[in-house]
Amino acid sequence: MEKKVNVLDELNKGACMGMDAISFVIDKVEDNDLKKELKTQYNKYKNISKKINKLYPEYSDKKPHETSAMNKVMTYYGVEMRLMKDDSTSHIAELLMQGTNMGIIEGRRLLNHKDSTKEINKLVKEYVDMQEDAIEVLKTFL
Repeated sequence: MEKKVNVLDELNKGACMGMDAISFVIDKVEDNDLKKELKTQYNKYKNISKKINKLYPEYSDKKPHETSAMNKVMTYYGVEMRLMKDDSTSHIAELLMQGTNMGIIEGRRLLNHKDSTKEINKLVKEYVDMQEDAIEVLKTFL
């Protein structure tokens, strides 16, 4: 049971990190098409997180883990520092792709959990597929 909770926790942290990263950069985005895409991606992360929150009580009486305040601060300042020199559409897309790739790696690792359920694996696969699709779209902004 604990391993299933860990998978959901890690998945939710990834979704929260995606939402955080988008919220940190969206005001700096000048390209309307990229801004629209980021809003779509944000909503997809939010939808994944809602599904996790709905599923979580089957495995735990606690709430799913989210990104810590320290991780949020580090992400925020990391984004700010990287965009100080270059806040072009291409650079923003590149930064988001780097973070999304980390999410894909984590998602693939979670898919390899043998102690998970079919329902949890379906949600992890949805998360990974969503991020892989996002990479393809972000490539067009490079």
